[in-house]
Amino acid sequence: MPRARLHDRAKALRAAPSAWFATRVLLARLYVGAGTGALTAYGVSEMYGVLGTVGLTPLQWAFLVVFAVNFTWVSFALVQASLGFLRHLSQSWRRRSRIPMAPSIRTAILVPVYNEDPAPVANAIRAMTGPLADVAPDRFAVFILSDTNRAGAWVTEEECFRHLCLSAPEGCPIYYRRRKDNVERKAGNIAEWVGRWGGAFEAMLILDADSVIAPETILSLAGRLEADPGLGLLQTLPSIFGARTLYARLQQFANRCYGPIFANGLAAWHGLSGNYWGHNAIIRTRAFAESCRLPELPGAPPLGGHILSHDFVEAALLRRAGWGVRFDTDLEGSYEQAPPSLVDTMIRDRRWCQGNMQHARILFARGLRWTSRLHLLSGVMSYLTALLWLMLILLGLALATQAALIRPEYFTEPSLFPTWPVFDSERAISLFAVSMAVVLAPKLLGCLAAVLDLRRFAAFGGPIVLTWSVFIEMILSALYAPVLMITQARDICATLIGRDSGWTPQRRGGGGMKLAEHIRRNRAATVAGAAMAGIAWTLNTDLFLWLLPVTAGLILSVPLSWISERRGPARALGVFGILSTPEERHPPPVLRGLASGDGPATAHQAHPLRRLRDDPALCRWHAAQLASPVEEGRNGFDPEMITGLAKVDRAPDFETLIEWLSPAETLALLRYRPFIEGLSRTERATVA
Repeated sequence: MPRARLHDRAKALRAAPSAWFATRVLLARLYVGAGTGALTAYGVSEMYGVLGTVGLTPLQWAFLVVFAVNFTWVSFALVQASLGFLRHLSQSWRRRSRIPMAPSIRTAILVPVYNEDPAPVANAIRAMTGPLADVAPDRFAVFILSDTNRAGAWVTEEECFRHLCLSAPEGCPIYYRRRKDNVERKAGNIAEWVGRWGGAFEAMLILDADSVIAPETILSLAGRLEADPGLGLLQTLPSIFGARTLYARLQQFANRCYGPIFANGLAAWHGLSGNYWGHNAIIRTRAFAESCRLPELPGAPPLGGHILSHDFVEAALLRRAGWGVRFDTDLEGSYEQAPPSLVDTMIRDRRWCQGNMQHARILFARGLRWTSRLHLLSGVMSYLTALLWLMLILLGLALATQAALIRPEYFTEPSLFPTWPVFDSERAISLFAVSMAVVLAPKLLGCLAAVLDLRRFAAFGGPIVLTWSVFIEMILSALYAPVLMITQARDICATLIGRDSGWTPQRRGGGGMKLAEHIRRNRAATVAGAAMAGIAWTLNTDLFLWLLPVTAGLILSVPLSWISERRGPARALGVFGILSTPEERHPPPVLRGLASGDGPATAHQAHPLRRLRDDPALCRWHAAQLASPVEEGRNGFDPEMITGLAKVDRAPDFETLIEWLSPAETLALLRYRPFIEGLSRTERATVA
């Protein structure tokens, strides 16, 4: 699989779209561009009038520029949502229920895992493979691609996935593979599979460890990819499921209520130049192999080296190579899970922020389509807007401080008459109302779309329950938003000064986090909120009240963070159906009986080597997955392996050995086939 070049020539689409499709996409792009431009022009003009009718000071100009960027971003979201609202209604009225046919192409279902609880992953795979084997035998196969680097988690994985592989239905085999070195993280994991086994499959369906897709949707994805030879990638809209904590349920409700109109707005103007979200998408294997091995960015991490947020870049490379990238929002049955708490979202955002900031270095790569550049820019802006919002608040406080403490200059130029400072408070209130409408309108459109679709309306619980759900989601989201503003602004600064985010496993279940951790994570937000509120109160009571929606969330960030991972409030709301989703009221077959992944795996007290020794069948299966000693030797000098084998030779018994071994040495010995084979034959761990 050749590594793509950062700069290359663009190729024309391999299969031109129909004239009607191209016209629709063009009209959608004109609508989004003109609507965003008109709203932005109005907002900037009004803000200029608010600041003054005569010349602006440098501080006012800075405020106006930052406001313009922020207002452009929220205007773009509103116009896109309004387009999606219209498209979603037409899609609902012509909803199709035709059962998909079995495709003739072979598709690999890839499930990358990294130190995960394997039980929910196995349950999701079982829910997909059984029906696929019945309807389309020998057309699908599942590959569990492990990058797990903890000895205990590795053996736990094998205990679970061994039974899964051995009990796989005949028409849909399941394979398990663990890499020794997780080079390039998830992107490298997928690329390594493509290089080794991709040639046997025309398509690959990429999942995350917490995602699942209904079998009928998988059949539709494979069928649509097969029907369009110029299509390189087909992305679905994942719905969040299995939320048990308050914060996860907020995300789940927002995803199901507002998500469809945002997604339809995106799909309308994307056309065949869509985006990729890294999972719940089907990709033509040959297209990926030819164009998507990511280039390395010059320099060291965090802005150089391997690209963390690989998905946007892979979509851009596919489109540059002439392959269509499409977002089909009419496909239901695609699911994923959400972070269980505010802190888990912060941890994920730190990694995503670094990856998205790397996109700034790819924006001007030669050959990329303007739509692909816009996708990359949106990734940058999704985090940069947090810093810009914070700058807007600080500039506003600076302007208020200047007005309160510094005497205005009445004679800015030679004149007999003074120039009086002007602040149009009436226009300011009007602009504030418009700004709030622009921010909230997409959510109200999402709610209206649910009301107009009677099936969805009933599934959300009817008028009273839906109204309360939207109200509570808006209030809590407004409180959480300033906290994320502070943490994301901090993430951007950390990335720019050279701090690498690393790669930590995701926590899928909520609860168990100590209050001290919530305090540590949110102390900066609390201090920032108290400082802003104090300054505003000192300067002007009205300014204090204007800033209260921001400062309240910041000051309360610790209790908000703590309650975000609680299940009690979520259960209490659930009793009344508030924040419930259609899938909760009427679970589809693929979700019935699935473990929600809401807690950690059962803790294994036994040492990983003892678990292998005590289970000969598992030990033999583990050994069969390992490289031969010759292949292992090609990997070069391995100090952990050498010290681990030395301890094996010197340990008087097995109990002493496992006490002596460090976690890294245990992991190294788990990779060494002769040692594992000897472990299965004798109680004392010796090399056979």
